[in-house]
Amino acid sequence: MKPKTIFIIVILLLFGIIIIQNTEVAGFQLYFWKVEMSRAILLPIIFIAGLIIGFFGCLIMTKKK
Repeated sequence: MKPKTIFIIVILLLFGIIIIQNTEVAGFQLYFWKVEMSRAILLPIIFIAGLIIGFFGCLIMTKKK
């Protein structure tokens, strides 16, 4: 296997372990909107949002070159 594939698998395994260990409820507030949900749900949402932002950031940086 390629080193990049191994790295991605290790990161996903570590992310899975973190999700399993964080099952308690977490709340956050954005102005007047308050949400409470399990951290096991919140962490993947934030992770996916970060991937999307990083992907589009990479696209923007490569178009400038």
